[in-house]
Amino acid sequence: MKNARQQKILEIIEKYNIDTQEALIIKLKEAGYIVTQTTISRDINQLKLVKAVTAGGSYKYIVPDVKRENNKTVMNSALTEAVIKIQAAKNIVVVKTLSGMANAIAVCVDSINHDDIVGSVAGDDTIIVVTPDDDIARSMETSLKIAFKLA
Repeated sequence: MKNARQQKILEIIEKYNIDTQEALIIKLKEAGYIVTQTTISRDINQLKLVKAVTAGGSYKYIVPDVKRENNKTVMNSALTEAVIKIQAAKNIVVVKTLSGMANAIAVCVDSINHDDIVGSVAGDDTIIVVTPDDDIARSMETSLKIAFKLA
């Protein structure tokens, strides 16, 4: 039941601009799934859904899409458009995003599973990515700029 429900959630967020858990619960009910807010919250967490800005400026749930093509990390366009600036500072890489998008971008950065990322912290519009040293931070800056199409 859980797998079928989670698959239905993915179908719903692909088809509709779902911006709240309540809206998702309503669409699931229309599809024959009666769920609680707690269940939806758990599903969103397990599916690693994040909110992204739509072309109209509103928000919607998406699956952060991180792919590897030709040994290069590629993000989905909704997320690449939310990154404003990436800059290394000593052993830290600072990623500036549109307001409210840092958490979604941080999920993508964390999902890269790069061995040289010690950790990351996201605020509202800024992410700090910690690396072991300055050289790795500069290399990470370049890699992230390519991944987020800033280079």
